[in-house]
Amino acid sequence: MMTFFHTSRKKLRLLLLPLFALVLAACEPISLGGIANSGGPKIDANAPVPVALLIPRGGSSSDRLLAQNLENAARLAMRDLDGVKIDLRVYDTAGNAGTAGAVAAQAVAEGAKIILGPVYGEAANAAGVAASQQGVNVLSFSNNPTIAGGNVYVLGPTFNNTANRLVGYAKRAGKDRIVILHAQDVAGQLGRNAIQLAISANRATLAGTVDYALSQESVTAAVPRVKAMMDNTGANALFLTTNSATALPLFAQLLPEAGVSNTANQYIGLTRWDIPPQTLALPGVQGGWFALPDPGAAAAFSQKYSAAYGNAPHPLAGLSFDGIAAVGALVKSGKSNALTGASLTQGAGFRGANGIFRLRKDGTNQRGLAVATIRNNSVTVLEAAPKAFGGAGF
Repeated sequence: MMTFFHTSRKKLRLLLLPLFALVLAACEPISLGGIANSGGPKIDANAPVPVALLIPRGGSSSDRLLAQNLENAARLAMRDLDGVKIDLRVYDTAGNAGTAGAVAAQAVAEGAKIILGPVYGEAANAAGVAASQQGVNVLSFSNNPTIAGGNVYVLGPTFNNTANRLVGYAKRAGKDRIVILHAQDVAGQLGRNAIQLAISANRATLAGTVDYALSQESVTAAVPRVKAMMDNTGANALFLTTNSATALPLFAQLLPEAGVSNTANQYIGLTRWDIPPQTLALPGVQGGWFALPDPGAAAAFSQKYSAAYGNAPHPLAGLSFDGIAAVGALVKSGKSNALTGASLTQGAGFRGANGIFRLRKDGTNQRGLAVATIRNNSVTVLEAAPKAFGGAGF
């Protein structure tokens, strides 16, 4: 076993959720709630459109790196806008909600017609409140659905979108009696809720749920409970909300040892099981299913970014690219109402760094995702990401 994943029963390192889940776990926002507004400021599509980019330049070293990647990706997207001019104005949130609210108000006062960012949910919520008085919409980089609504949209991939994609695939594959294994923290509960909604929407069967606290003792104690529930209910799939930085390595070891075979029972992951790459070597995840962005689109964006800036993009950088791509596509229509809520939520969606996506009227999003599995320590795509909305994958 690789030293990166120390799965000894003497110790389990339970860290903050990585990547998009980090955004989710970093805040407890006050939801604006409701259906997206249909209004928004008028624009002059024949002049450069003022767009505010709110990024955590003055935060931690990791925040500063992320901020630079987000700005880079936004400017990269601007190069692809056929005839559309964007006046990009960058504001520093310092990774702080109070600052985010203040600079959002400043950006609106200085003429911004739409706001991209901030990253963290609490900061995005504050920016939304500040911008709502003037009807300016906020395309945040958060994936936290509890802040979505009103004038705030989340661009980050949501648990609901991922769960629906995977449960839909599982239903068609006959793996439709599902046990959910989730942590008791906020992220685990939101993940559980998303899977339950997806099970209902796809007419699958919820065979039961098993929860655990973020401790090695609780993780270990959950294993026989999972075994009993799988046996007693006739379940044929186990949906885990955990990831590589928390309990996945230990579950991947202990569950097969306890007789919850990953060959007889389909393991499904709500998070990316290919990040970091060392995860692919875990024996317990072989054959497991998870969702990932359109591999072709993601590779093309990564290559374009690397060619422009000399290094691979941060995993969140594509969200900034997406925001500019959406704004550019709407402004190109030449309509003065291009950045209203009604325009942002048009059904055709947009094409971004990781494939197609569209914004929903409730402030969340839908993204075209591929379904993948792990075979011989490598990723194999089972069902490609959809190229348009409608049909399989949605």
